[in-house]
Amino acid sequence: MSSTAAPAAAGPNTAPAGRKKHRNLAQGVVEDINDRIRQSLLKPGDKLPTESAIMEQYGVSRTVVREAISHLQASGAVQTRHGIGTFVLERPAGGLGIDTDSIVTVRDVLAILELRISMETEAAWLAASRRSDEQAAELGEALADMGRALASGTTSVEADVRFHRLVAEATGNRYFVEMLGQLGNTLIPRARLNTPGLEPERPGDYLERVNREHEDIYNAILRRDPEAARAAMRTHLSNSRERLRQTQQRLEASLG
Repeated sequence: MSSTAAPAAAGPNTAPAGRKKHRNLAQGVVEDINDRIRQSLLKPGDKLPTESAIMEQYGVSRTVVREAISHLQASGAVQTRHGIGTFVLERPAGGLGIDTDSIVTVRDVLAILELRISMETEAAWLAASRRSDEQAAELGEALADMGRALASGTTSVEADVRFHRLVAEATGNRYFVEMLGQLGNTLIPRARLNTPGLEPERPGDYLERVNREHEDIYNAILRRDPEAARAAMRTHLSNSRERLRQTQQRLEASLG
């Protein structure tokens, strides 16, 4: 039976004792909740406090809370059940057998993209068949966040990860969500690699193309067109693979 977790002892604007001030507020919330999970203060099945309660507890904005929850979802630590709340997940003992810390090169991420093409094209098909109106609205919000990030010149990695996770959730099959969660930041190549030349010389053009690809996926899911959703997801991930392949060739040429 799920139970509501009690608030931490720290006050609304007080970080846990001994913790350094975080440059990233969302990451601070993520680390504290993960610490509480590791210490069994939060157990599998426990329900996290509401967004408002977390805002008050950590003294952060709603945007920061949503970013933190999104990171926790992407890592497979929690799962949000629409209209019910966010719950701590049981961490599977061996997972998928993928050591994400070893995924560091362009070649590694290319291999993960091949896996994702197989998995996420079918997830998009299922999402278009099964999505709820609420899930479609959340996908639209993630897409809008990517557009705002592009307009302001800021990173859209968090919204990008959230978009793919929402597609997985819309399948109604928790294993898609768990698999994406275990892959973590390998979902978005530019979040995983710190490699010069990963993006073209005009990153704005690159991100605009990526956003259009996400828009095609969203529109197909919105109109409940499974085949179009599958094709749009395949196009997006195949394009990502091709962009990375070209990057690898440039890097190898420069080293040769």
